[in-house]
Amino acid sequence: MAATTIAANASQGSRRTSFEVWRGDAGGGAFRTYEAEILEGMVVLDALHQIQKEQAPDLAVRWNCKAGKCGSCSAEVNGRPRLTCMTRMSDLPDDQPVRVEPMRTFPLIRDLVTDVSWNFEVKKKVRPFRARPPDADDGTWRMDQRDVDRVMEFRKCIECFLCQDVCHVLREHHYHDSFVGPRFLIYAAALEMHPLDTEDRREDLRRDYGIGYCNITKCCTDVCPEHITITDNGIIPLKERVVDHAYDPLGKLVQIVLRRGKKE
Repeated sequence: MAATTIAANASQGSRRTSFEVWRGDAGGGAFRTYEAEILEGMVVLDALHQIQKEQAPDLAVRWNCKAGKCGSCSAEVNGRPRLTCMTRMSDLPDDQPVRVEPMRTFPLIRDLVTDVSWNFEVKKKVRPFRARPPDADDGTWRMDQRDVDRVMEFRKCIECFLCQDVCHVLREHHYHDSFVGPRFLIYAAALEMHPLDTEDRREDLRRDYGIGYCNITKCCTDVCPEHITITDNGIIPLKERVVDHAYDPLGKLVQIVLRRGKKE
């Protein structure tokens, strides 16, 4: 009796929703229409799994934790880069089909799965952390809590690469060879602003990472599922450091004087 009641309640609270899901590979493809039964509390990833189970067992979907912490299920839902496991069906319009497609910034493998390996190669190019010597007799360091808090925000990144997907420099202009994207500008910021780090990445940011291409539209901040203030707290301060280092005339004069002093 209890099982019958639960099933009846579930049926009353359900609705049929159409999905337009991209099917294909790098050689081409098209959107295909499916229908899924949506129950209260379901997210887009639940619906995709239902479609896999009942209608398209060969549908390629990348996912892992289903808790918004692994970044694996990134896709575009109704034209917006999102984590499908964190996109509730109740937040989407119910009077039109839900369109799900792969991220556009990266090469397509199949269906909703893209090749994001470029990101991991880029990460290797960023100079690693190099700590200053300990400043206490017991071999430890002393840091101001405010400096620690500043970089902790950047460490929340789950590498879903949604910020990379929405960035127009990569998405529209395809400057993958000269621009590392907001994810790795934030990675560099986490190192540059670390109170113990001694490495200088300012020339790398200007010449190799392409920070000048970013025109701070804040679209990357807008799609970040961890709500990292990518532009205001990370990229803009990095831009200021690069400008001060490369273009400040007084700073240049000081560098020239110091170099001459060393030669003499």
